[in-house]
Amino acid sequence: MLATPQTRRTGLIASRLCGVSVFVFCLIAPRSLSQVPRPQSAAPEAKPRTIEVTADHDSQYRIRGQSKPVITVTAGEQVVLRITAIKAKSKNRDGSIHGFSLLRARDRQPIPGWDFLLRPGLNEFTATAPSEPGDYEVVCTVVCSEDHEQMSMKFVVVVQGK
Repeated sequence: MLATPQTRRTGLIASRLCGVSVFVFCLIAPRSLSQVPRPQSAAPEAKPRTIEVTADHDSQYRIRGQSKPVITVTAGEQVVLRITAIKAKSKNRDGSIHGFSLLRARDRQPIPGWDFLLRPGLNEFTATAPSEPGDYEVVCTVVCSEDHEQMSMKFVVVVQGK
């Protein structure tokens, strides 16, 4: 097919219009796209609080800066327990030298997911605090010495926002 001056001119106009359209779109599109609502991302989850405890050689739990150790958490709070276990006088067959179990204070019922065996050195566990506010007790579940029965610590769960 032979290109006539008329078809060449029409093609030239069409190509210029196309170029102008692309140019205008490039100017307008970023503004209009910035106005498009974007899905909200969920708020970043808070990092669990780390609680450091020592299960000591004298069959006592210790928390730095506290003469009578107490752990206070919010109901349902996720925590990381970083427990350093120091050998007392004996150990279990499995190598654990202390235990860390949470009991409800009023009826001494164990709290599911809160029964940890501690081997010598640093032990780390992630757990979720009970949802029921109140007093609890941490007890050692490994007969670690003749003072084993005294190895306990208060654990308090408070209502969220208090």
